[in-house]
Amino acid sequence: MFRKLSFAMATAAALCAGAAVAQTYPAKPIRFIIPFTPGGNTDVLGRLLGQKLTETWGQPVVIDNRAGAGGTVGVDQASKAPPDGYTIVMGTFGSVLVANTLYKKLDYDPLRDLAPVVLVSTPPGLLVTHPLVPVKNVQELIAFARSYPGKLNYASSGSGTWNHLFGELFNAMAQAKIVHVPYKGAAPAVTDLLGGQVQMMFSPFPPALPQVKSGRLRALAVSSEKRSGLLPEIPTVSESGLPAYAAEGWFAVLAPAKTPPAIIGQLNRQLNRALQLPEVKASLAADGAEPAGGTPEQLARSIRDGSAKWGKLIRELGMSL
Repeated sequence: MFRKLSFAMATAAALCAGAAVAQTYPAKPIRFIIPFTPGGNTDVLGRLLGQKLTETWGQPVVIDNRAGAGGTVGVDQASKAPPDGYTIVMGTFGSVLVANTLYKKLDYDPLRDLAPVVLVSTPPGLLVTHPLVPVKNVQELIAFARSYPGKLNYASSGSGTWNHLFGELFNAMAQAKIVHVPYKGAAPAVTDLLGGQVQMMFSPFPPALPQVKSGRLRALAVSSEKRSGLLPEIPTVSESGLPAYAAEGWFAVLAPAKTPPAIIGQLNRQLNRALQLPEVKASLAADGAEPAGGTPEQLARSIRDGSAKWGKLIRELGMSL
């Protein structure tokens, strides 16, 4: 009885302490780790969200760019920061959903060492081909790839990146053999695609969309489960030749594990509010995306489901970095 009473009293005390901390939070600047170099879409989005938090709370949200190893360097630093709400990180597809399976040695466990805050967005990839590739839709692409195995190449932003795995998922489901060619970023990959050195790519929207509109690239489909509001006339891969195909990028805000739930709740509420602001929606729309939002519990489920889906593919392919 005494032990149960002591446990109940300790739990109540912890909850009261957490509530007291949350009432004064934030009392100093917050570090927002962006695990990539300045100027990319992750950085632009993170800075915009940080600015909105600063405007709401009156405390600076300081952007800390910590690039390296596909985003895992910055996420690792965040996972080891004090769990007091004053360090958050922008997690990505590569650094959270696939890192555990893809990297032989990883110093953090995304499921164990990070606290979910909010899902930001899940942008689609745009499947584009060079105009000289003799296909006009996904069905024709699959038929061509099967007829000429190894003849087509697809570009990616680098080994283990989202558009690399989108291509491998396409290969697996289409029973095709399209050869992967990794680049150091989306921009050089699109440049070589325009030059005909590679024939296709699951590209982010920003570098590909102007080329599609000018006719220098052909858009066949979007990778997501539903069509993009930015290009509603372009079908999904699933509806245009490869049923059940669905692949989306992934951005989420996370904190170190054991960050007090009351602080996680505050961050979640304010970030959900920021995601509905017109300027944030416009920034996401440029990526072909919409704001996600939701609860920390929903984000935790997204991490588990995404890790299981992509981890299975990586193991089947025998990939490692």
